[in-house]
Amino acid sequence: MRLNNKIVLVTGAASGIGHAVTDLFAQEGATVVAADIKAPDQPYAAGVETMSLDVTSETDWKAAVAAIVEKHGRLDVLINNAGIIAYEPLHELSVEAWNRMVAVDQTGVFLGMREAVRAMRGKNPGSIVNISSIWGAAGVAGAHSYQAAKSAVRNMTKNAAITYATDGIRANAVLPGFIHTPLTDAQAADLNEATVGATPMKRGGTAKEIAYGALFLASDEASFVTGAELVIDGGYLAQ
Repeated sequence: MRLNNKIVLVTGAASGIGHAVTDLFAQEGATVVAADIKAPDQPYAAGVETMSLDVTSETDWKAAVAAIVEKHGRLDVLINNAGIIAYEPLHELSVEAWNRMVAVDQTGVFLGMREAVRAMRGKNPGSIVNISSIWGAAGVAGAHSYQAAKSAVRNMTKNAAITYATDGIRANAVLPGFIHTPLTDAQAADLNEATVGATPMKRGGTAKEIAYGALFLASDEASFVTGAELVIDGGYLAQ
């Protein structure tokens, strides 16, 4: 029960990494609010609460955190997981596509951190875990807007970690490598094969392997960990 009595909000919880985090955290004793704009692709663990949340909407974020605090008295952990991916190269990237990527993958994280900090600061210690990507740390052909947004998430996390360290609020990032999720399943097979082939362990990761990393950062076991980047990528970035 590593998260016993913790109140947790997970975004992008309907599938993939978000769903795995939701179930694992619930099994570890947390009260988990699973937030997404769509219904889950399979049932959650027992006791999981659900809410609709568009992470690009300031109004939705304010309402979501306020509802959690009103019902449970506090928010202990935020997992900023919601995200999209696209592989347009710079010369083909439209302003509309750029704005959409930034809205979900960067602004959504900003809004979540801001509302979580407001709920936690001066009231209770807290942990924020932002899901970035190895593509926020290493180059990949195309994917210009995705790399820009995920790179920003890394420094946004470090900024929050330094700014709120004395408030007892920790902020850390997880950098997944290639992970088998509905998002990656929808990608071109040759792209997936190339990424897995370039991974030293020669396999993709599972959503639960990312969830276990987030579990450590969310738990009190990581009480002296802030501003860190936990890379879970089968060795990709070690090359």
